[in-house]
Amino acid sequence: MPIVAPEPARLRAAIAEHSKHALQCGALLPIDTTRTLIDDSGVRFVVREVSSLARKDAGAHTSRAADPFLPYDSDLFVADLSGTHVALLNKYNVIDRHLLIVTRRFEPQEALIDRADFEALCVALRAFDGLGFYNGGPEAGASQAHKHLQVVPLPLDESTPHVPIEGLFDAVSFVHGIGTVPGLPFRHAFAWLDMLAEGAAQSATECYRALIDAAGIGTRDEQGIASQATPYNLLVTRRWMLALPRAMERVEGISVNALGFAGSFFVRDAAQRQALVQLGPMAALARVALP
Repeated sequence: MPIVAPEPARLRAAIAEHSKHALQCGALLPIDTTRTLIDDSGVRFVVREVSSLARKDAGAHTSRAADPFLPYDSDLFVADLSGTHVALLNKYNVIDRHLLIVTRRFEPQEALIDRADFEALCVALRAFDGLGFYNGGPEAGASQAHKHLQVVPLPLDESTPHVPIEGLFDAVSFVHGIGTVPGLPFRHAFAWLDMLAEGAAQSATECYRALIDAAGIGTRDEQGIASQATPYNLLVTRRWMLALPRAMERVEGISVNALGFAGSFFVRDAAQRQALVQLGPMAALARVALP
């Protein structure tokens, strides 16, 4: 029997219900943080100091080999999104209702995002206004080798715009449909799109391919699988998409994933927070991206 995507209200209820269950049974392990705001280059960056990132880092090395998604922990299951994808709770969540959109069968994280991936993402974005993101490979902040997108609810912080970097988008300029944002000092490609429109998954797939080409991320064939040629991050909301290639995962020891490019950093301790303050968040992003 074909799997039917849950209606928005049903998915919202499932997230609340399964989050409560996962907390009660100990499957969900929220990470407590303290928050600092840093104004830099026209963006109010949110910096969360995470005392237990070391615990997550230690687990990441074993879980990459073991594949925590095959099988996944049933206590973290939220919903069947499609015949190809399930929604799971992020076990070590810093942000409440942080979802993982995971392929049922193993696909490598370096494989290109396809229409089925975007179909599943659209199911989540119809249920709540969120930020979808993708870490294309370890150098881009991916901690698991099994293909998964992620979604967090918006706003990322009560004291900032929905997505902190959105304030820069007023100045975006377009050439042949590909946008660049003057305030972002690293290689990237931007586009407006409507993820709630009919046919959004197909439009998003076409937009994504255009952006990764424009940003110089490129593609290659890896054992018959269409894959990325360069590590990259992708950000997707109901309204826009941003792609950018990566040079490295860390700056001053701080791991940066796609959320960093949205304006949200996670640091392990006060020393890392101070290092980020001294360097400046935008300069930190430029260091781990490509010019």
